[in-house]
Amino acid sequence: MDNINALLRELPAVDRLLREPLLEELQLKFPRKVVLQAVQETIDSYRSRITSGSSDLSELPQAGELHPANLACEAAALAEKKAGLNLKPLINATGIIIHTNLGRAPLSKQAVEALTGVAANYNNLELSLETGKRGSRQEHLESLICEISGAEAAVVLNNNAAAVFIALNALAGGLEVVVSRGQLVEIGGSFRIPEIMAASGAKLVEVGTTNKTYLRDYEAVVNDNTAAFLKVHSSNYHMVGFTAGVETAGLAELARKHNLLLIEDLGSGVFLDLEKYGLPHEPRVQDSISAGADLVTFSGDKMLGGPQCGIIVGREDLVARIRKNQLARALRVDKFTIAALEATMRLYLDEEKAITEIPVWRMLAADPALLEMRAKVLATRFSEIVGFENVSILEGISKVGGGALPTAELPTYLVALKPVNHGAEEIVKKLRLNDPPVILRLQHDMLLFDPRTVFEDQEDILVQALEMAYRD
Repeated sequence: MDNINALLRELPAVDRLLREPLLEELQLKFPRKVVLQAVQETIDSYRSRITSGSSDLSELPQAGELHPANLACEAAALAEKKAGLNLKPLINATGIIIHTNLGRAPLSKQAVEALTGVAANYNNLELSLETGKRGSRQEHLESLICEISGAEAAVVLNNNAAAVFIALNALAGGLEVVVSRGQLVEIGGSFRIPEIMAASGAKLVEVGTTNKTYLRDYEAVVNDNTAAFLKVHSSNYHMVGFTAGVETAGLAELARKHNLLLIEDLGSGVFLDLEKYGLPHEPRVQDSISAGADLVTFSGDKMLGGPQCGIIVGREDLVARIRKNQLARALRVDKFTIAALEATMRLYLDEEKAITEIPVWRMLAADPALLEMRAKVLATRFSEIVGFENVSILEGISKVGGGALPTAELPTYLVALKPVNHGAEEIVKKLRLNDPPVILRLQHDMLLFDPRTVFEDQEDILVQALEMAYRD
């Protein structure tokens, strides 16, 4: 007991620790409140260790641990952590390109520059520079989106769920909307088509079966209360076998016959021909417009490779009604989204630029031979840390992610690392807590790094992070 009391007396007071040079310097960098809280928590943690040592002597601090300089170092590290931003950039070594948990699509340098320029200055968000009068924030995007999609009009909202919701609310509130049972999908965050339709005020009418729906099924339920057909692309799952569906052109023709609307939700916004790059077919926005869809909705931050937003393109009169809807203001996008999306969309005016400059497309179209070369370079550098015998290169598969192209398997080369003198989960945790964090795959106690989603200018940082994780 005397030993416990002696250790408690040895603990420095808060004021004493704050006078340590390291912490005095830190108080000039961070708010004093942050440093004070870090000091208090550090002292409290040692006090807890000491008092618990009465029953477990191994918990007691060792000689020198309670020296003010030592505690100051720990408090400084804690203060640095407390003062840091919670949302931070990281290295994605998982090989999942559109990783929902990791912020989905990284932006192109053009989009980042446009966003930064607008963020740091006043801008003409709602000012017409030609007339000097108030303008619309949508004017910065509409003509560009229409040029690429072939639509008459366009409006941008804060995400695709909002786009589907407001389209139904503005055009079919209180009326029936017909949907195939095989398209009543759920995406991330429990967003379900039936629930979003109910919230919008539209009345769901299901037709067909899970695996088969015919044009006659739609026509059979049309009545005076029918407002629209809703075609939903099953972007996050794929049905094979005994199946049948209705193409956009056929459904559009039936809609026109009965003076109804055809709204098509594509989920991911695709403007390029995926099959040219060895990927499964995916309907393009411009194809749906040319096939006769009255409105098409899609995301801006998945396959399109831009910021999070939802885009509606289609007939001018319908888009005008959506803009007048009272919810349009609640769901509108801000200046940051507009700046990043405009810069992204301009890259689509030149397909070659889109492929090379938009990170999502650069990763999708990456040459496996280049990935193998990068994997070999990383493997050599990793072997200097853990030994050549503990590093290998494996053929593997990258995934698109983000609920897009669920069946696509992109051939890649993985750097596989067998942990040495450390548990695999311990290394994974250390890398995750690194600054910047590193997120990778853990499979059968092997650490797997996929170079497809690691930017080339991150490779040195990745190697340094691994080296730090193996120290101690």
